[in-house]
Amino acid sequence: MIIIQRERTPLSPIKQSAATLLFFALLALPVQAAMTPVSSLEPGDLIRGQSYSAVYYYGADGFRYVFPNDKTYFTWYKDFRSVKWLSDTDLASIQIGGNVTYKPGVKMLKINSDPRVYAVSQNGTLRPVSTETVAGALYGSDWNRQIDDVPDGFFGNYTIGGAIELASQYSPNAEQADAYDINTDKGLQPPTVITIGDTGYEPPTTTIKAGTAVRFVNNATKNQSATEWNSVWGSGTLKPGGHFTRYFQEKNILWTFYSKHTPKTVMTGSLIVQ
Repeated sequence: MIIIQRERTPLSPIKQSAATLLFFALLALPVQAAMTPVSSLEPGDLIRGQSYSAVYYYGADGFRYVFPNDKTYFTWYKDFRSVKWLSDTDLASIQIGGNVTYKPGVKMLKINSDPRVYAVSQNGTLRPVSTETVAGALYGSDWNRQIDDVPDGFFGNYTIGGAIELASQYSPNAEQADAYDINTDKGLQPPTVITIGDTGYEPPTTTIKAGTAVRFVNNATKNQSATEWNSVWGSGTLKPGGHFTRYFQEKNILWTFYSKHTPKTVMTGSLIVQ
């Protein structure tokens, strides 16, 4: 594989700092905003809390996904006008699912410790671009200005895919069109819901496909939990109205769970992952 070299003028530390400060200053506006109740959120909403300026994407699976920096954010959105403000308490009630990755097709990426240049495909898949000729065919004569540096610490959000040997193997426009929102890019789907009552789980036995998110919702009048029989995983104590979501990735496994706040003889449930 040919390693692409490019000319670039890195930002000075002062300019980098100024850019970061500008990003967070923009996120801090307006100074006072109406709070949005968490119950009214819809998948695809952009949200932030009162005390911290980080912006999150509210996924279809009920998790929040953080934009790690301004460059990532602006591959998806032009401004911050649609960001909804939540109370810090409501924001904390939404579990963190991970980081948002670059929108496919918008930019190529590289990191300082890796001389290769990558094109971005669905769900943060990086595909090495083999030659300058291929890069030019994909991104034009100024292709070397269509590359963003990704800090090494963020590189773990991405996976490496197959190399692009020919321009016909990748289309920036098609990649952008297919990733019309972050839910689609990450393949996020609504979770399967299991409710917890005072005397049992509903349904008591649930069958799902591997890779599905399951949300346990406490509709009981007292504290409850969903705790795997051998404590491999667990929701922790859920107050009435509380919830916990977990992805189940392993195939062909039967999970049995119970509530730490109710005798096992009274309250157990099963989850079959196919």
